Amino acid sequence: MSGAVVLRAGRVSVRLSRRALAVHALAAVVLVCCLSAALSLGSRPLSPAEVLAALGPDARGPDRMVVVEWRAPRAVAAALFGACLGLSGGLIQSLTRNPLGSPDVIGFNTGAFTGVVCVMLLGGTGFAVLAGGAVLGGLGTAALVYVLALRRGMRGFRLIVVGIAVSAMLGSVNTWFSVKADLDVALRAAVWGAGTLNGTSWPPVAACAVAAAALLLTMPVLVPRMRQLELGDDTASMSGVPVERTKALMMVAGVGLTSVVTAVTGPIAFVALAAPQIARRLTGRGGAVDPVGAALVGAVLLSLADLVAQHALPDTALPVGAVTVCLGGGYLVWLLVRESGRS
Repeated sequence: MSGAVVLRAGRVSVRLSRRALAVHALAAVVLVCCLSAALSLGSRPLSPAEVLAALGPDARGPDRMVVVEWRAPRAVAAALFGACLGLSGGLIQSLTRNPLGSPDVIGFNTGAFTGVVCVMLLGGTGFAVLAGGAVLGGLGTAALVYVLALRRGMRGFRLIVVGIAVSAMLGSVNTWFSVKADLDVALRAAVWGAGTLNGTSWPPVAACAVAAAALLLTMPVLVPRMRQLELGDDTASMSGVPVERTKALMMVAGVGLTSVVTAVTGPIAFVALAAPQIARRLTGRGGAVDPVGAALVGAVLLSLADLVAQHALPDTALPVGAVTVCLGGGYLVWLLVRESGRS
């Protein structure tokens, strides 16, 4: 026990190694540095002292507008959305017991995109309507994948294979919609589908934060059960864990987290895939998923990717989804080679 710390909150307790705590602290420090850089860099560079002054309650003038109204929503959104995607990936990977199990690989992001495209074709506009379409599309896709994969109990590999097939089908549907839709609708869908934080404002960030907080209320129930499920369904069942009910709740929480992000930004690939695995390797947790580490690493990854998207090319703001695809593609190839070498 000398190498571990036990954290207790009422009836819930979590045992963390000192290495995991150190990694969490380091990730938090890196995240703060990313937030500071996001608030300081831009066409109007500001020093840390000027940023702090602009954040003060009595601040006025252009610096406050630049920091509070323009840069802060995007910086907070990158951290919050990255944490949601990382935690979502951790839940789905724990559910499938496979490092390839993530919402973007299984197709939940594609389903959310389908929901938004359908709403656009019906003439829907505005954040609330598009967000509703994304959430319904993601949850509908998850329900379809779950039902198709549910045969004598859900198995992780079957869930991934079914999810990839459903994702391919929905991708074709999205392409067909884009071809048949009016040019204006097709352009809106294409911009949204790139995955971007450009133009992010406080209202959608606040709405996403409220939805994410509601989903986080399930974590005290899910995390202890996740630990049991990672030992195997039979072991978890003998420990009193309602296996199928817990898997369904993990699915809903994971899809819900990625759907609320996709509703605001569009589909952002590979953060949910990479963050849990990076956190697991840094913390040395073996095959277990670290939800806190996955959320922190996800926040760092998306914050760094957004800094690259904003400042890598002069006078050009890239969609953050383009950056995560470039970085995540190499990671996915490495992961596939590594997993095939084990089999």
